[in-house]
Amino acid sequence: MEAQRCIDLNADLGEGFGVWRMTDDDAMLKIVTSASIACGFHAGDPETMARCFAAAKANGVTVGAHVAFPDLPGFGRRALPMTPPEIERTVAYQLGAAQALARYADYRISFVKAHGALANLAESDAKIADAIAGAVARVDPALTLLAIARSEQVSAGARAGLRVVEEAFADRAYTEEGRLAPRRDAGAVIEDIAAVVSRVKRMLEAGALLTQGGALLPTPIRSVCVHGDTLQAVAMARALRAALEAEGYSLAPFAPAC
Repeated sequence: MEAQRCIDLNADLGEGFGVWRMTDDDAMLKIVTSASIACGFHAGDPETMARCFAAAKANGVTVGAHVAFPDLPGFGRRALPMTPPEIERTVAYQLGAAQALARYADYRISFVKAHGALANLAESDAKIADAIAGAVARVDPALTLLAIARSEQVSAGARAGLRVVEEAFADRAYTEEGRLAPRRDAGAVIEDIAAVVSRVKRMLEAGALLTQGGALLPTPIRSVCVHGDTLQAVAMARALRAALEAEGYSLAPFAPAC
């Protein structure tokens, strides 16, 4: 009998502030198996974080800290001139906030994921990737690092002695080098749901990232992300989950095997 295939489906949530909400967190938490919760630097605040952690617990969704540059006006998508030690302490600060609010909601964070410009820089800059992984290892080495597949984040997590889970993006295009295409480029954000479902199935079957030019770059993929800040996020996540289950995948948070 063929072994059961497992995959994690994640989304970046808690991306609100005060009365403003970007995503339908409650709907997404009924679909995904893990969620990265904003820690207050690119989005999020104590009320939003506590609400998301409580809702995630109620839905059995694994949660993580979504760490970023301190850039609320730019939604964390602007690279700030910070040194690696400053980045390390900034990440540690956000982990503390996430751990405290999760505990307040009688839950716990299990992983860490970098957001926006911080994540993009850590794709190719080993020093920044090491700063993120180093902060995680010093604060709580039991946390998993959710890392962009084929990036310096994967190597940095291994150097820090962390468990690493490789992530592919359902709704983002990849360059021929296997990097995320800059959001300013046409086609970098994929909005067509059918196209998203098709490319994710192809990447998982091939065990590879699919580039804009059609190349397949081999990598483990153990988590697939649907961004929560797009207009069709809920419909896209729902369609992707249904398609994966129809293909025989078991959806589970970072399960190494079923």
